[in-house]
Amino acid sequence: MDNDPEMVAELDRLNEAVKAAPAGDTAAQIALWQQVARLERWFFLARGSAEQPRPYAVAFEHGPMICLYSSAARASDAGRVLRLADADGGPVPLFGVPMPAAIDYVAAFGQSGVAGVTLDHPRIGHYIPLANLGLLKGWIEEPAE
Repeated sequence: MDNDPEMVAELDRLNEAVKAAPAGDTAAQIALWQQVARLERWFFLARGSAEQPRPYAVAFEHGPMICLYSSAARASDAGRVLRLADADGGPVPLFGVPMPAAIDYVAAFGQSGVAGVTLDHPRIGHYIPLANLGLLKGWIEEPAE
């Protein structure tokens, strides 16, 4: 199951709004993460064993960031761009976690030193610290503006 393509496309529009926003104006970033919170499922590139996959993470200046994807297609594309597919060009292993359980799933990696999550890396790349994930839970049931 994948997320609604219109909801995913809205993330691209919101990404452009974040880029165009004046320095210090966080309204566009908040709208972007509110949209992420409304997705039905978060997708991750799978690392490790098939029985116990772990999400792919990248190093940022603030610490390791788990890469979350707004759709299975975007996760697969990112896996190819990041050269995570096997040498024979097979599919990139990925998995999805339904919301809101995905928020708690990601938050649990704070015990392993993960600092946050980054959205649709490298396509979008905005990030949120793990400490702010609680805000997303509050936005899940709010109507879109």
